[in-house]
Amino acid sequence: MKLTVIIVSYNVKFYVEQCLKKIEKALEGIDSEIFIVDNHSRDGSVSYLSKRYHDINIIDSSHNLGFARANNIAYRQSSGEYVLLLNPDTFVGEDTIRKAVDFMDEHPRAGGVGVKMLNPDGTFAKESRRGLPTPMTSFYKMCGLCERFPASRIFGRYYMSYLDRDEAARIEVISGAFFLLRRSATDAVGCLDEDFFMYGEDIDLSYRLLKGGFENWYLPQPIMHYKGESTHKTSFRYVHVFYQAMLIFFRKHYSHLGFWITLPIKTAIYAKAFMALIQMTLPNIRKAIGLMDRRAMDTRYIFIGRSKMVERCTSVARRYGLTSEFRTVDTPDVAMEQNMFGKIRTDMPVCVVYDTEIFGYATMLEIMSANTNDKIKLGTYSEKTKIIITPSEIIQ
Repeated sequence: MKLTVIIVSYNVKFYVEQCLKKIEKALEGIDSEIFIVDNHSRDGSVSYLSKRYHDINIIDSSHNLGFARANNIAYRQSSGEYVLLLNPDTFVGEDTIRKAVDFMDEHPRAGGVGVKMLNPDGTFAKESRRGLPTPMTSFYKMCGLCERFPASRIFGRYYMSYLDRDEAARIEVISGAFFLLRRSATDAVGCLDEDFFMYGEDIDLSYRLLKGGFENWYLPQPIMHYKGESTHKTSFRYVHVFYQAMLIFFRKHYSHLGFWITLPIKTAIYAKAFMALIQMTLPNIRKAIGLMDRRAMDTRYIFIGRSKMVERCTSVARRYGLTSEFRTVDTPDVAMEQNMFGKIRTDMPVCVVYDTEIFGYATMLEIMSANTNDKIKLGTYSEKTKIIITPSEIIQ
């Protein structure tokens, strides 16, 4: 078996289904297997996916095991020479997986490979490549020097932002959203540390791969990461789990440092967690007392696709009272779509929804990355499921 793909799911059955549809083409010609590990979802994920996909391995956990432990269960049952850990809320270009596998074949010292991740608005996701969070690197990040001097090899090391995002490069930390692993490497250094419930396990594994003598690489092959559909980042639990992971990593790898170094770092982590809670709470308070700009909370949808898609989405838009525009096309024209983006009004947030029957995933990524605008996000419509999927919601 050349490749194993592992996806951990928690109450995101439609995102998992979309992810599976995207990687179907990406896996053509590759001897592969797919594992879905469901972390005790309450949305009927296992039943829903089992009826639609008979050739994938579904593991139905009776408890929420966390990201690391769930991946490890599938890893132990799998047999691929390479193992891809893939988030369900990702959007993979047709050639991305194949090129990543080919790269691993050509670089036998590569223990792990990550890729160029895009945000839902097409902008480059900084966490596509990162440096190890050493005490000094973490300090530069927390005090703002990383953002102030991104081109500096010293201050910008947290995101390794001095590297060309369009060229392959050796990096230190690979994101767990798309983490391609060489099985022989993880057999040597161990797979994910189950002390991490969620977050931080990718940093820890990247570090252990480097310590084991392997290389970690970044490839400029595109995916889109919706970020957070399986982890509600506006919840108090998210803050607890995220910053707890930082403390676990610090204790595991840097506890040998002196008191006068460890105390400021731990204090900074607790301070950042407290500030995150404050930033999370204020918008909810403003919304509750009516101080939020209601227009800024609305979204205008632009549906682009075949006549069948436009007809269906027109009906959905009327039923839910969506502010919408429609454009019928029979074949994708990248130049036309890119020109169209410059004419979109952004007086309110916009979601451009493409028909996946005619627009390839790589094509959509190309259009979005060439026309970045933080007010414009990408959505998809599938004729097979008749579901509209956006970065923030599912519309049926």
